[in-house]
Amino acid sequence: MPDRLILRLDSAGELAWLRQSVDGRLLSSSQRGAPPASVLESAGEVIVLVPAEDVLLIETRVNARSAAQLRQAVPFAVEDQLLGAVEEQHFAMQPIDGDKVGVAVVAQARLQQWIDTLAGSGVRADVILPESLAVPVSADSATAMIDGGRVLLRLGPWSAISFSSADLDDWLAQIRVTASDLAIVAHDFDGQADVPGKSGFAAFHGGQREPLAFLARNLQKPAINLLSGVFASGHRQARGTRWWRRAAMVAAAVVVLAFVHRGLEVRQLAQNLARVDTAMADSLLRTFPDLGAAERSRAPQSVMRDRLERLRGGSESSGFLRLLGQIAPVLGRTTRTQMRGLEFRNGILEVGLRAPDVATLDSMREQFSAIPGLAAEVTASIPADSGVDGRIRIRGDAP
Repeated sequence: MPDRLILRLDSAGELAWLRQSVDGRLLSSSQRGAPPASVLESAGEVIVLVPAEDVLLIETRVNARSAAQLRQAVPFAVEDQLLGAVEEQHFAMQPIDGDKVGVAVVAQARLQQWIDTLAGSGVRADVILPESLAVPVSADSATAMIDGGRVLLRLGPWSAISFSSADLDDWLAQIRVTASDLAIVAHDFDGQADVPGKSGFAAFHGGQREPLAFLARNLQKPAINLLSGVFASGHRQARGTRWWRRAAMVAAAVVVLAFVHRGLEVRQLAQNLARVDTAMADSLLRTFPDLGAAERSRAPQSVMRDRLERLRGGSESSGFLRLLGQIAPVLGRTTRTQMRGLEFRNGILEVGLRAPDVATLDSMREQFSAIPGLAAEVTASIPADSGVDGRIRIRGDAP
């Protein structure tokens, strides 16, 4: 079974790496620099540990019914603990228990910088996580890792801090104020003869070597991955790529079949429409045998409409039926007004309406005015118990 490759990227952009079997055994000592191409190609999984000081670990409570709701809610749940703008941060999260969620927050620009640095060394990571998650922790003790003049202190599963080893005394004093009974076990990789605050540890292991090997041995199955969301890494294995390609080909075939089916439907509808048009033309000719050449060349439905208008006496643009026919669609689709009466005199139609307010009455006037050939104006607006009683005067163009 392929082993996994574990890399550590420090704040200066320098790499160290080692190989580890899937059961946790170290297959090599830690090496400085980027791993050779042969090692990268043979690795079943590439895990990169990044500086803990750039990643904030938080445990919070979020009520969410789905993963999508969780992703939307978490940034606002921890916003007051962030130093930068929430829209500039990237959030990786892991449900813990019930509504508890473990969250790792990193600046988007910083994460992209790490990805670019790794790509420059030929490394494409499967998992990126803060090195603090590889420091051991238990329910009754915390762990301090002293390495490179800095202290990485993991206080809990989702709580870790990083600071200069010169400030160790001050930090231990602050921790004792809030957690006086917390046992802290230290592992020193700097080999200093006199470590500040040494007496404040429940146990001190000096003379440690290979900090990456220490982190690798204590790295459990990654509970979180910063390569999530827009930073999600594509799978490096060809087998997965082949399956995705096959799925894409099947999807493309389905789309093509859908287009063909839709084309056949459109063709059938066009044929049906042609038959309906022919039937309409025959029916029109039987009904009005006196059709002229100009009318025969027009659409049957248009000619039928004009003939019916003429039979109703609505050919005069200022006639009562003409005006009523033009405003009828507006009145028919209105549910907030009631028609109270109609009055037609000298080519002018006045409509009495009960509207909920003046704005609705004016909206009706605008809809009437929008009809080609009509002009409308509000002539009365009287407050009533249930709204406004108004009258709208409508004029039609002269014939």
